Amino acid sequence: MKGQTERQRALRQMMPETEYRLWRFLRNRNLCGAKFRRQHPVGIYIVDFVCIERLLIVEFDGGQHGEELARIYDEKRTAYLQQRGWRVIRFWNNQVMGEFDAVIEEIYRCLVMRE
Repeated sequence: MKGQTERQRALRQMMPETEYRLWRFLRNRNLCGAKFRRQHPVGIYIVDFVCIERLLIVEFDGGQHGEELARIYDEKRTAYLQQRGWRVIRFWNNQVMGEFDAVIEEIYRCLVMRE
């Protein structure tokens, strides 16, 4: 458990600008009053952002996720989480930078659906 906690802490400290930008918006229950956690364990994975009360996971993908092995891994990971009742939504990093309002609207829509 200690190793996982240290890994979570390291991931939070190395958060890419795209994730940090969204985190500034999601923190402190700014969207639908939903509490989000960042770099949080869910089952065997550490997810980018999670709202436990609404069973919603928000993941961000950089360019490496377009490669075949990464896509297969992401599909397996998403299937694992969905089988346990989680709704997983994914965004490309460039969407957060270029289409921030649309990303927020999609997260909002998913939160409302999961009330």
